[in-house]
Amino acid sequence: MKIIKVVAAIIRKNNQIFTTQRGYGDFKDGWEFPGGKIEDGETKEEAIKREIKEELDLEINVESYFDTIEYDYPNFHLSMDCFVCTIAEGSPVLKEHEAAKWITIEEIDDVDWLPADRTIIEKLKSYFSK
Repeated sequence: MKIIKVVAAIIRKNNQIFTTQRGYGDFKDGWEFPGGKIEDGETKEEAIKREIKEELDLEINVESYFDTIEYDYPNFHLSMDCFVCTIAEGSPVLKEHEAAKWITIEEIDDVDWLPADRTIIEKLKSYFSK
């Protein structure tokens, strides 16, 4: 099975998390943590900064590693390293996504997450309740 390695940003502001809705592909309309593929020669932290700049026109600070999601979709295996991030500069501009929103941890179960992203929701609840 093909393995796709990506990074995702759990962007937080105060007690809210930024989430985006896919605007393309097989999983169009599903909600996810923004990010993308790691390019050759990039560190994971460099990749997440580049992806967020490209997709949302934001400069971010990578605060900490959060978790790695390993998920089998029907046609590929996804390995997604997730990082807690904050906005260093800018306001989100949607370049690839259909929609975006800030949600509180209390609203996290109300989102129609993509299957892989859904796997870290319980861990996020624990993290934000500290």
